[in-house]
Amino acid sequence: MPLNEIKVKYQDSKYSIFVGLNILNILPKKIRSICPKANKVALIIDKNIPKIYKSKVKKSLKKYEIVSFEYNPNEKLKSFKKANNLIEVLLKKNFNRSDVIIALGGGVIGDFSAFVASVVKRGCNFINLPSTLLSQVDSSIGGKTGLNSDQGKNLIGTFYQPKLVISDVGLLKSLPKREIICGFAEMLKHSLILKNNYFNWLKLNSRELLKEKNLKLLQLAVYKNCKIKLHFVNKDVKESGARMILNFGHTFAHAIEIKNNYSSKINHGEAVLIGMMIVAKLSYLKKILTKSSLDKIIEVYKFNNLDYDLRKYFNDKDFNRIIDFMSNDKKNFSKKINLILLRNIGRTTKPGEFNMSIREIKKIFYKII
Repeated sequence: MPLNEIKVKYQDSKYSIFVGLNILNILPKKIRSICPKANKVALIIDKNIPKIYKSKVKKSLKKYEIVSFEYNPNEKLKSFKKANNLIEVLLKKNFNRSDVIIALGGGVIGDFSAFVASVVKRGCNFINLPSTLLSQVDSSIGGKTGLNSDQGKNLIGTFYQPKLVISDVGLLKSLPKREIICGFAEMLKHSLILKNNYFNWLKLNSRELLKEKNLKLLQLAVYKNCKIKLHFVNKDVKESGARMILNFGHTFAHAIEIKNNYSSKINHGEAVLIGMMIVAKLSYLKKILTKSSLDKIIEVYKFNNLDYDLRKYFNDKDFNRIIDFMSNDKKNFSKKINLILLRNIGRTTKPGEFNMSIREIKKIFYKII
């Protein structure tokens, strides 16, 4: 499958997303084109990236003054303290707006690096090289940066668009199945929120994507998901309306992650899978979603052995705390929880259309887990 390019254009910025196999070699040429005055490059790298890719990227940038930093990609990295430490190093090395910060890693590395890029000298060039399926289909698209607070996930951040995104699906070959499932969760979400027959395509090809890691299919999947996410982002860049639909399942998922203290016991994608199933069951309970549609969703979960049992990770005492954490979700406008429910496969409720109090959710929670 040839290289795919998606051109993204907003009022104050434009950039390209390239999707393909073994395409990291286009990086130096693109930097010369879009950042012609750059002298320094800061590489922010996921420690788990295979050495061959780290070396390849560093070698391709030999004409620049390179400083590199490697981090363990966990949610605890996304803190003010860690961000400030990196910012101070970059300022000491006199990074300026014409220089480049490059993220080579998954969503955590991308969120962290993009935030730093957005505040150094009030904004320097940022390039994203997403290395996980989750980051290629979701977090590298749309310009959101994020740090975590004790009060919740991604409550601190900016909107800052990259200069370039290169999604090389060759990086996915080394991912364990658990990480592929993590990305598949967001792919499944996209198939549920936009009516374009993607749900049927994903269902048909799920085994090839998850078990076989078919790179041609993965490239097509990444391309399809970029287009779906941009469908919502382009309507609402700063998340004041339509873009909130992308939050489907995430209000519960983020609360689950916080209660889990961001430990490896459950990753983001696994939390999203649980959150989406909870919302689907809630939609059915509220007589918004039909039983046949709910059964189709459950069928995809069961066919691919996707876990959605919250009780596997938490006991009854934890459930109230999970719901309490939902009250700090950044998409709430009042004391009630703003939920995106499912009307049908491919159609959700509108942002702000369905709100529930903490008390209401606690009352029916045992019926929907």
